Amino acid sequence: MHRVLITDNLSPAGLRVLEETDGIEVDVRSGLSPEQVREALHEADGIIIRSGTKLTAELLAGQPRLKVIVRAGVGVDNIDLAAATREGIVVMNTPAGNTTSTAEHTIAMMMALSRNIGPASQSMREGRWDRKKYTGTQLAGKTVGVMGLGRIGQSVARRCRGLEMTVLGYDPFISEEKAAEQGIELYRDLDEMITKVDYLTVHTPLTDETRGVINAARIATMRQGVRIINCARGGIVDENDLADAIESGHVAGAALDVFSTEPPPEDSRLRSLPQVLCTPHLGASTDEAQEQVALEAAEIITAYLLRGEIRYAVNMAPIAASELEAVRPYLDLAHRLGLLLSQLNKSHAISKADLLFRGDAASKPAKLMLNAFTSGLLSGALEESPNIINAEMLARERGIELTESTSSELGAFSTMIAATVHTDQGELSAAGTMFGNEFLRLVRLDNYQMDAYLDGLMLLYRHRDVPGLIGAIGTVFGKHQVNISHMALGREKNEPGGDAIAVLNLDNEPSQAAMDEVQAHPDVTGVQLVKLPEAGAPLPWL
Repeated sequence: MHRVLITDNLSPAGLRVLEETDGIEVDVRSGLSPEQVREALHEADGIIIRSGTKLTAELLAGQPRLKVIVRAGVGVDNIDLAAATREGIVVMNTPAGNTTSTAEHTIAMMMALSRNIGPASQSMREGRWDRKKYTGTQLAGKTVGVMGLGRIGQSVARRCRGLEMTVLGYDPFISEEKAAEQGIELYRDLDEMITKVDYLTVHTPLTDETRGVINAARIATMRQGVRIINCARGGIVDENDLADAIESGHVAGAALDVFSTEPPPEDSRLRSLPQVLCTPHLGASTDEAQEQVALEAAEIITAYLLRGEIRYAVNMAPIAASELEAVRPYLDLAHRLGLLLSQLNKSHAISKADLLFRGDAASKPAKLMLNAFTSGLLSGALEESPNIINAEMLARERGIELTESTSSELGAFSTMIAATVHTDQGELSAAGTMFGNEFLRLVRLDNYQMDAYLDGLMLLYRHRDVPGLIGAIGTVFGKHQVNISHMALGREKNEPGGDAIAVLNLDNEPSQAAMDEVQAHPDVTGVQLVKLPEAGAPLPWL
């Protein structure tokens, strides 16, 4: 018998699934102290939690029986993922269960904002009949921009189409075909899309790239009278900039279910503005959503314990320590190539990625290396967290085809991983190798051969191969106090005077002024800064 511990309230429907499944014993104990949770975990093969239970490194340490944690919901910030992985515990969540409820709440907020439902209702309670004061605007015929076309974004887009709205969508990964199937006019440039919308609704994860992405500069480019809805994550929309834009009259109103700090402080400007509709993070707060996530959680944990099936994993599945140690540098190399090509791609639509494993790499688990590469390629752009378990699934959901092939022929290196990404603007390719088990190198970028360190800050500049250019670039960075630790040069042809690319590994990040000065050189045709993990940094799932 596999014992499943449940420490938070779970819908009766989910409990019934567990109780009626042969081989599963259910142990329901709510209201436990952290020490009591730790003791209860000694007797559990799996645990289902919601937001009320916090699984820290201290609680997870020394739990040899515990194999799986399932979060009935999406957020896993109450689970120490690093500790769980370190202890060999699989962590899974239920990302699909609240999709409909969150999408419906977004539409409800959009409608209520447009028709002034909140303030009109309050005025009635206060004994007034302010019919003329609360004249609203209809949604039909308006243009809505959906930022992020994951499960929830697509669900919102479908509902907006039903309301006779024109739907624009921004997403760097969904394919043109998938967007067209749903009647979405797809944009790869967020700045281009937001200038055309009457409503903007955001549905991306909160990452370093998306934090404050809707800010004063972008809001200024939007139409006068635009309305902004955020039922995704607090912090995607800069709250101070939004308040300024509403007070100035540029933004007609906002509907917010999430905030940078929850609950927001009492003196928050957004809470006090009459043009802002606020709810206390209710996106998934429906009976149906709670039942669905409970059913999903029950099905996921039983599938894993009884059949070894892994769904919606947010960390790395446990594998033998000896196998992990042998494959770790290959996973690291593949992951870094994915990160590199993701940043070089500049959000063009990706339709396919091909990987070739040559030499020693051909003897390693191809699927693990493919997923490691794909997690890097999709990193920072999805609502879900791409990792070595779920990256392939997330890519295929977005219409990205993944292929891998192997060759035992050594070629110029004893091991090599080569990747080609097909986009709507052409192809990008890169190849890497390793010296020993720790020195990772970039040996080819498109048609250029080179030997560059595949770590840290990498400045890539395309140029004409003419005398004096390297010195000029070094002078620029010296003036701006940027230290160059390594340089690699790749020529398209093995002769001077043609097109070339240089890779500079930097010790510190250059300012925009330094970047602009390099770009302004007449022989430089393109400059891009790529940020990779430092040499020897652990993989994000380990």
